[in-house]
Amino acid sequence: MNIFYEESGQFKVATIVQKNDSTYQVDTQHGKRTKVKANNVFVEFTEPLDQFLNTAQTEAGEIDTDLLWETCGEEEFSAEAIAEEYYGHKPTGTELAATLIALYAAPMYFYKKAKGIFKAAPEETLKQALAAIERKKQQEAQIEAWVEELLQDRLPPEIAADLKQILHAPDKQALTYKAFNKAADGRKISAYELAKRVGGVSSMAAFMLDGFELKHFPKGIGFPDLPVPPFEEWPLAEGVSAFSIDDESTTEVDDALSLQDLGGGNKRIGIHIAAPALAIEPGSSIEQQIFQRQSTAYYPGGKITMLPENWIGAFSLDAGSERLAMSIYFDVNEQFQVSNPQTRVERVKIAENLRIGTIEPHFNAKTGLDAEGETMFSHHRELIWFYQLAIALQKQRGKYLEDAVPAYDYGIEFEPDGKVRISIRERGSPIDTLVSEMMILANSTWAQMLHEAGLPGLFRVQPAGKVRMSTQSEPHIGMGVAHYGWFTSPLRRAADYINQKQLAGLIGIGEPRFASGDAMLFAALRDFDTTYSAYNDFQRELEGYWSLVYMQQENLREVNAVILREELVRLNGLPLVARATGIPMDLPAKTTVKLAVTEVDPEKQLVGLSYINAVI
Repeated sequence: MNIFYEESGQFKVATIVQKNDSTYQVDTQHGKRTKVKANNVFVEFTEPLDQFLNTAQTEAGEIDTDLLWETCGEEEFSAEAIAEEYYGHKPTGTELAATLIALYAAPMYFYKKAKGIFKAAPEETLKQALAAIERKKQQEAQIEAWVEELLQDRLPPEIAADLKQILHAPDKQALTYKAFNKAADGRKISAYELAKRVGGVSSMAAFMLDGFELKHFPKGIGFPDLPVPPFEEWPLAEGVSAFSIDDESTTEVDDALSLQDLGGGNKRIGIHIAAPALAIEPGSSIEQQIFQRQSTAYYPGGKITMLPENWIGAFSLDAGSERLAMSIYFDVNEQFQVSNPQTRVERVKIAENLRIGTIEPHFNAKTGLDAEGETMFSHHRELIWFYQLAIALQKQRGKYLEDAVPAYDYGIEFEPDGKVRISIRERGSPIDTLVSEMMILANSTWAQMLHEAGLPGLFRVQPAGKVRMSTQSEPHIGMGVAHYGWFTSPLRRAADYINQKQLAGLIGIGEPRFASGDAMLFAALRDFDTTYSAYNDFQRELEGYWSLVYMQQENLREVNAVILREELVRLNGLPLVARATGIPMDLPAKTTVKLAVTEVDPEKQLVGLSYINAVI
């Protein structure tokens, strides 16, 4: 005699060795002797084990599950009772076993209440469950269809629409992610490599930019419609003709300079700063945009502006215009002593936007600084005088270094054929010096004004250690000034906008945006500091990537570098910091070394460098 029984949700058959009221001792199909509880046994039979089980399974497959469900009432029922109802007669052993197998195989149709006891699922519940199954089948079919397209190097439009999200902030429950990930796994390549292969990403640079935009501009880099409201027509500054000095690519011209001769060797300088804050209401949509973006984000080959084009166009100090400006004037005597600071809001005539690339060949450390020399460009004479003033101001701050260690700024540009070109400018050139000193003069003076008035702002402080942001002014020992804050780039930085708003309130134009102790100001400081750092980090990452592309393009085999610490080096002529192997432990920082380039892989952002020798 044999039994058909259930164990751990599976139906099995075995031969009875011994039977009592509560248990069976049996030999299973596989010859193992075991005990089975009597209440787990549904059928006793005499047919061979395999024959019985195969017949029951075959019959179970032929049972119409929907008809079986319709046969059930609303009450609980036994398997034997429903089998009799379904077959129309007392079920045979195989029919009962087939019914049990069918009931267990359809848990959405039949709820198991006890051993051999079931209850039919309510009609509405069953409909929902069946719809969910059908939905899942359709989803799986859709996933497979997308996978097939991806494996054929085609990018389905639905996946193209989600690709940034898939690559950089995936929702692992999304069908598009599941399909893309399955296709990548199938090819045994990374998601980035698959995206590049199917044309969704053109390069590692594009991949990095997509990730940056998704993280910091989740709603996209475009702007909503933000019209510039009418603002007060301030009087035109008399006798002032200002000029700016910027890179060729600069579109947000924040600052300009002017120079007036007062006679007797005395001059009056004007530092004129674009004044969008005067047209922005606290809490307005445009201010919300400023606080969301915090800064213009720069990267090689492009930028994402803090302000919309129409706002930049309305306030940028563009040549040929008369623009609203926050101006600060200083009187300067023949000994370059600066006095009598005066802050005004006014319209300023912008005579010219000088471009560094155009004027620097005629105005650099080797030429163009002679006051008696030939005039090579507009405002050349004024720039010579401004440079002399800048040197005097550096000396007054104790920051003039006649033999400063050279430092460099790099520009990354792209030829029409896609080749990378890296330009180098020595930092601290006469142009850099005069512009930075004029901005330091304005920023430190305005920061002092806020401090003396007891108004908070976003200050740059360095009483000791590292530079940090603070809502209260403290000395900046690195610059040699008692007070310092950013005021001179309000078209490009939220900190400058906030400080300009505070300064406007101080001189009686509206109210200061923030009072002392305002929690919103602390939040603004935190948000600006975090975001500004993240933007700078991204710029450095992309500069590093394009440096690797350049190294590969130029087939560089050896490079010189300066040791920063231990194995960390900065490559000469490139904006790239990397690690090198084999550098002797006794070589101090700032030592120049020659390195062999053993590997360059921009796609993996990998460079291999090994020590050759120190450069004497």
